[in-house]
Amino acid sequence: SAYVHKDAAPRYAEAGIRAIDLTPAAVGPAVIPPANLRAHLEAPNVNMITCGGQATIPIVYAVSRVVDVPYAEIVASVASLSAGPGTRANIDEFTKTTSKGVETIGGAKRGKAIIILNPADPPMIMRDTIFCAIPEDADRDAVAQSIKDVVAEVQTYVPGYRLLNEPQFDDPSTHSGGQALVTTFIEVEGAGDYLPPYAGNLDIMTAAATKVGEEIAKESLSVAGGAQA
Repeated sequence: SAYVHKDAAPRYAEAGIRAIDLTPAAVGPAVIPPANLRAHLEAPNVNMITCGGQATIPIVYAVSRVVDVPYAEIVASVASLSAGPGTRANIDEFTKTTSKGVETIGGAKRGKAIIILNPADPPMIMRDTIFCAIPEDADRDAVAQSIKDVVAEVQTYVPGYRLLNEPQFDDPSTHSGGQALVTTFIEVEGAGDYLPPYAGNLDIMTAAATKVGEEIAKESLSVAGGAQA
């Protein structure tokens, strides 16, 4: 739970223990592998934001590296059965930490995050919708290709991460505040190794954290090897 990690983080620091935080406590700098994997390898405590953040912020990042994104909104829908008491207790932290990540890592000037606990039975796999406001004259082909490239990158550590269809572009309208929009629909299916396949929200967090941990280990070994040389 987020409040538990906030309490424990100073003790980790005192003991010299490095932490990869899978709660939305946001004690240390946040990491989204496709966007800033190697930016905080020396940090004693890194934050993986949230499952919704790991699934959607890469898409916002993919769009913002091509065009300006004045506003981005993400909606993460996860199976209610995959949301334990910690997730339910951290809903406020989820929305705040994910919204901040949409801005600071995703690159949107303003971000909003919504989580839905889907009570459907049988449980539905994680599905996410990402809305990004973009300039009317944006190069749509370049935006779509950037999204596909980032999806392929996420799939290297989360094979069940995929686009549900092609990114959808809409011309400016009163509903979008006069901005053009690109909307991306994704789903995240878990590997089913230890958790049910519908719990892709849990798999993407652990897989992203493992990816970061591997990079930290490589960096530490590289530094140690250089020092010995």
